Amino acid sequence: MGKFVITKRSNGEFQFSLKASNGQTILVSEGYTTKAACLNGIEAVKINSQDDSKFDKRESANGKQYFNLKASNGLIIGSSEMYESSDSRDNGMNSVKMNAPQSLVED
Repeated sequence: MGKFVITKRSNGEFQFSLKASNGQTILVSEGYTTKAACLNGIEAVKINSQDDSKFDKRESANGKQYFNLKASNGLIIGSSEMYESSDSRDNGMNSVKMNAPQSLVED
């Protein structure tokens, strides 16, 4: 089972990472001004990760593949790492779908 890890940035903002059971980071959030907002972001990932339409497949300027997970309001909740191929990116999306709902929070 994966886990959400909350950390505090040097600017005082909170962020979370979703890690797969092997410890690999599969999604990283934006910065939040409060821990409560960060926890709300985690809940949004748990819910929205089960809706394929919330995953936005993207390609960076250097040709790497990645995805963003969006909330119902269209805002980005989290972003993936850069992947070499679309298949790898899609595997990352599937990992988020599988891990997010039951993952515990660690801070």
